[in-house]
Amino acid sequence: MKHMFKKALAAVAAVACLGSMAACGSSNDASKSDGPKITIGIKFDQPGLGFKKGNTYTGFDVDVAKYVAKKLGYSEDQIVWKEAPSKQRETLIQNGDVDLIFATYTINDKRKEVVDFAGPYFVAGQDLLIRNTDAGTITGPDSLNGKKLCSVTGSTSAQNVKDKFASEVQLMEQTGYAECVTALISGTVDAVTTDDIILAGLAAAKGNGQLKVVGKTFSEEPYGVGLKKGDTELKSKVNAAIKDMIEDGSWQKAIDSNMQGTGYTPDAKLNAKDTLESQLS
Repeated sequence: MKHMFKKALAAVAAVACLGSMAACGSSNDASKSDGPKITIGIKFDQPGLGFKKGNTYTGFDVDVAKYVAKKLGYSEDQIVWKEAPSKQRETLIQNGDVDLIFATYTINDKRKEVVDFAGPYFVAGQDLLIRNTDAGTITGPDSLNGKKLCSVTGSTSAQNVKDKFASEVQLMEQTGYAECVTALISGTVDAVTTDDIILAGLAAAKGNGQLKVVGKTFSEEPYGVGLKKGDTELKSKVNAAIKDMIEDGSWQKAIDSNMQGTGYTPDAKLNAKDTLESQLS
């Protein structure tokens, strides 16, 4: 596993430093690089899930990642956060650029051909984000005929639209959901579509009271932890950590704190503790 190699390299470096302090740089440099690191991919543009502001990282995915990392033996200051856009996630794992990905990463068969997943640690449902003024005309997936939708390139949400509504809607694909929200507010598109929990965070953080989530999901999106294919030992450890997080109450606390003020409540039938635990292998 990549993180085990990092531990070994750190130990070798420490021995080398004993022989020549000059070769290891200043004491300040050493304090920044000493100890093992784990590199975790998250979204940087999803309020409430994975969001970067300055040097601060917040959101439900971030909290789950911190909990799992701690169970694996890493403190928060040993985590290296890396942006993991939807269309780059498999490549980041395959190239060894990250050890784990917590980035609203839906588990599906196509992705499992090239990467492995631990989890799921959450089950979302695809929904629609609309302008408040359109609440009477866009009431769910059955009212999309002739509408313009926006989603993110490489996401399962965009693929679902292509598979289910290609003959009914026009789809604009953007690199991030913030761009989709801008297009929605400006009137360029009629709705943004992705997972309900993502839309709730976007509406609260960027909607200025102008947007609402329709509240009619039309898919199930189990969020998994992406990791290198074949790493069964790491997968098992991550699954054990997720179970612990659910059982000790930390999972519910993370949901409540990150979704506070959004009006979003996870679907009980999708996210009950026993449902998630039964899916963990």
